[in-house]
This record gives sequence, C-alpha cells and structure tokens, in this order.
Amino acid sequence: MWFVYLVRCSDQSLYTGITNNIERRLKQHNGLLAGGARYTAARRPVTLVYQEQAADRSQASKREYQLRKLSRDKKIQLIEDHAKGVHHGKTETPEA
Repeated sequence: MWFVYLVRCSDQSLYTGITNNIERRLKQHNGLLAGGARYTAARRPVTLVYQEQAADRSQASKREYQLRKLSRDKKIQLIEDHAKGVHHGKTETPEA
C-alpha cells in the first residue's frame, strides 16, 4: 500500500511526497533516520497534516503530481476539509 502525504514544515511551507511507510518517512524528514528530502532537511521539524492511500506506486505518483499543482490555498483547503471529515475523491481537487 502506498500513501500520498503533505507535511507542514517549520517555516509553514508544505511538502508533498509519496511513501509506502509513513512513519519511516516522517522520521527521515525529521532527521531521525537517513534519507529525508533536502527540502525538509532545512525546514525541520515537519508535521504530517494530510495523507491518503493509493493502490500502488503509479497511482500515488499521479496523485502526488495533482497535489503539487494545487495552489497553497487549495492545499490548505484540502487539509482543513480532511480534518473536518470531508473527503475529496482521489482524482478530485478542491473547488477554486
């Protein structure tokens, strides 16, 4: 099982990624294990703010691409909706 995720960095920026192990990936991003992204290394600590499951790596990569294209405001709306229990389909994006 694969996941697409968003983390909020210490500078309040958002980073989007994919993984098949969320816990390990967060530890990597926070410097507790080797292998974190260069972007998050300079912006620690990071906090998981959104995740969704994907059937396989290909689907996770496609969804990651969709999320990366969203504006910051739309990403924040997605995070807020998720926290409220409003779920968007894997191919949907929040309305403008």
